[in-house]
Amino acid sequence: MKKFKIKSFCKVNLSLRVLKKKKVGYHDIASLITFCNIYDEISISKINRKKDEINFLGKFKNGINKKLNTITKVLLLLRKRNYLWKQNFKISIKKNIPHGSGLGSGSAHAANLLNFFNSKMNLKIKKFEIKKIARKIGFDVPISLEKKNTLLTGERGKILRSNKELKFNILIVYPNIICSTKKIYQRNKKFTHKKYSPNFLTTYKNKIIDYLINENNDLEEIVIKTYPRVNEIINYIKTQKGCYLSRITGSGSACIGIFSNMKTAISAKKMIKLKFPKYWCVVSKTI
Repeated sequence: MKKFKIKSFCKVNLSLRVLKKKKVGYHDIASLITFCNIYDEISISKINRKKDEINFLGKFKNGINKKLNTITKVLLLLRKRNYLWKQNFKISIKKNIPHGSGLGSGSAHAANLLNFFNSKMNLKIKKFEIKKIARKIGFDVPISLEKKNTLLTGERGKILRSNKELKFNILIVYPNIICSTKKIYQRNKKFTHKKYSPNFLTTYKNKIIDYLINENNDLEEIVIKTYPRVNEIINYIKTQKGCYLSRITGSGSACIGIFSNMKTAISAKKMIKLKFPKYWCVVSKTI
């Protein structure tokens, strides 16, 4: 097996509603999700050794548990089901996306590896089984199995996909704060009871923008209380020319701004870098 390279794209929660807390501790959420052309780079090859070699490289490599992460979980679960029998791998991940930012890079790693192993190793795992394995790794992993605009309806984890391209210009700012998804959800007291129409993703771009302007991320309030500088970033992004809206993505701490065109997004990035020179700031397009 030669060395393969995989682009592992980040996800962005354009809106997020926490519907209710389950007895087991998890939450039902409704969220409109898209994917951006910012990605981690995964390289993978077979090795004739007794153990896997997993390495994290790049700017955001620090702070990741090398023994227990979404990649080790994928390998463990596949082997428990008698896949990848007696075969070990060298897997290197160049971290271009900050972890703990709400951009779902860890979930994307797992989803991409599941798809890779199933196709390139000819494992012939059925689609429902792949989803089952993905769900055991993490809540966001099934979402990242397909790079399509996705609507979580909150109905028993129901996922709706759309082939329609949003073509959004998105500015992402990460303030060097690692947010614990578990802790943010535990502290959250805001719940929204809302239903989404299955044909929502078929609407026009301008209608989706109008909808999002009036939407929220229910976790934003608790993130701002915990990390006040996040609110400063959100408000500053909103003041930039061409910005439709700004909020956190996922459970934070990354903040996003949706802009009318790429020119205004790039201009806003320059202003952000002047005011917050130490923060990670990128301009991206949805894929």
